[in-house]
Amino acid sequence: MRRTRGRSVEVETLDDFDHRMAAGARSLAGWHLQSLDLRERGDVLREVAVGGALFLGCRLSPADEESVRSRGAVVFPEVPGSPVDVYRAALYSPAELFDTEEYADSLDARAYAWSRQPETVDLTLAQSLHDHAIDDALTAWVRGRRLVGVMGGHALRRGEPAYAAAARLAHALGSAYVVATGGGPGAMEAANLGGYLAGQPGDALDEALALLAASPGFTPVDPWVRAAFAVRARWPEGGESLGIPTWHYGHEPPNAFATTVAKYFRNATREAILLEICDAGIVFLPGAAGTVQEVFQDACENYYADESSVAPMVLVGRDHWTREVPAWPALRRLAAGRPMEHHVHLVDTVDDAVALVRG
Repeated sequence: MRRTRGRSVEVETLDDFDHRMAAGARSLAGWHLQSLDLRERGDVLREVAVGGALFLGCRLSPADEESVRSRGAVVFPEVPGSPVDVYRAALYSPAELFDTEEYADSLDARAYAWSRQPETVDLTLAQSLHDHAIDDALTAWVRGRRLVGVMGGHALRRGEPAYAAAARLAHALGSAYVVATGGGPGAMEAANLGGYLAGQPGDALDEALALLAASPGFTPVDPWVRAAFAVRARWPEGGESLGIPTWHYGHEPPNAFATTVAKYFRNATREAILLEICDAGIVFLPGAAGTVQEVFQDACENYYADESSVAPMVLVGRDHWTREVPAWPALRRLAAGRPMEHHVHLVDTVDDAVALVRG
């Protein structure tokens, strides 16, 4: 839990820091100051006790850093060479990840290239610190929101009927819940698109699907990204939508319709958290190995859960889940006699899935 009162508090903005100073704070003991530029706050820092304070990735003048260290503070410096702020206090936005005209120069691409270096202690520690910071920010962000997950394959292309179906599924669910996905292309992008346009009429979604179809796949990346941002510019007031992608799959860029992005370096961490936060249930669209993994990872959580903790699981596509990738027979057998038994469903269409989740 993010603490803002008591013996241990997290201070993540300069406004909060200044407010606390103006309110008369005389000691920073127990404070966790995160990613703050304090180079113009040296006079304030010299007037307060700093023993027991923790400075995480804060920017300090050399004299101020030496001063707070000598007076008992712990300073974790910025990580040299890292393109990302490993102590960041907030989740990403698409504009932050796609921060250049050419994708190859973007923060997202630079972070992936940096993560592919030979593993060293510094590199793995930096990635772990970053993912911990994302965990902390995501925990705060989901509080007070109800999330429904939509899982599906990355290979789905814009313009295909299944892409449109995934978008319409999320468009219907997005009026009641925040749509959460793995944050990548394909079915994930379609679902984030539907959630983004959930406040718009169906005609707007149809228009957006037509505009996107001109750039069907995410290779090459640049026209694919530009088409997405053109849609966002056409409807700038989009609804909330969450993406949880990973740099582990660096060949898959994040999609631009997840208005909030919790991007991780560690895929195993990302997978577990994505499934955990979807308290309104998860809809599984047809997919391959990654989606099957998510089905049974979610099933494992539900298998050991009590009745009050089971989250609905809805598999869409009877033929896919019983013949092409026959996960349904195993899932149904696992569920038999367990609290989850009445919460796992196999349906034919996305309309059936909407009715189950919203019902």
